Amino acid sequence: MKLRSLQELRRPPAREVELARLPLKLCIRRLALEKAFAFNRAVRRLFQESFEWYGFTLGRREEPEIVVDIGLPRNDDNFAEFTRVGAERIAAFQEALPGHLVINGWVHSHGSLELQTFSVLDAANQAVVLDYVSTLVKRPVAKREVVIQDVALLTEEEEKTADLSRGSVTLVTDVPVSRVRLWETVLGGFCYALVVGDDGWHRQEIHYLRQGLLTGRREVSHREVELEILDSAPGEHLEEAALLEEVREKITPLRYRLEKLERV
Repeated sequence: MKLRSLQELRRPPAREVELARLPLKLCIRRLALEKAFAFNRAVRRLFQESFEWYGFTLGRREEPEIVVDIGLPRNDDNFAEFTRVGAERIAAFQEALPGHLVINGWVHSHGSLELQTFSVLDAANQAVVLDYVSTLVKRPVAKREVVIQDVALLTEEEEKTADLSRGSVTLVTDVPVSRVRLWETVLGGFCYALVVGDDGWHRQEIHYLRQGLLTGRREVSHREVELEILDSAPGEHLEEAALLEEVREKITPLRYRLEKLERV
């Protein structure tokens, strides 16, 4: 057989059928966004200086795509230049939430820093949050064909005497089969990421994790997205005094600096 190009040697791409879509923008209740900036004000008021802090964005289990509130866990490290998120803090906070709420992302502050976007240092926190949060909101998002080279097809009778070393994958059926197409379910989850600053600016991203149920293949991606602000429920309002006490209890500023810390 004569090949016209090396392109013909490539394995054909696996086909995929979309079942559901993950969110493409960050929808947040107005009060939840105001709460993030209120935490910033409380930090400056209490400590007369800006420090990074982190919290979790919260959604309703039946509608996790919408951020309805911001929760503040006990922070372990609050420096002027960075904060650190621990997996155990995420799990403990989720367990303490009312049953109808679920963590759907995280929010943190850059305080008075000039960097008005996500940093390299934020990536480590993001990976921790994504791994945990994506399991809370995951759903079947696609069916993907699993392309297998050298499949061995056997019946249950043939299995007893067959050479099982043949083939990269062996499928055993109760009746003779000459051709098989195998499709796996792809589970997809997402995690919101919101960063705010003392001057009122904000940036937001959505991070995605897709994983094949059969192959275990993981795909991680992210995108910067628009922020859609939704009206809050009637009667909801900020309680600044309560937020101040919450910050006093859960945020502990650390003023020494790491010698080789760089924020880029």
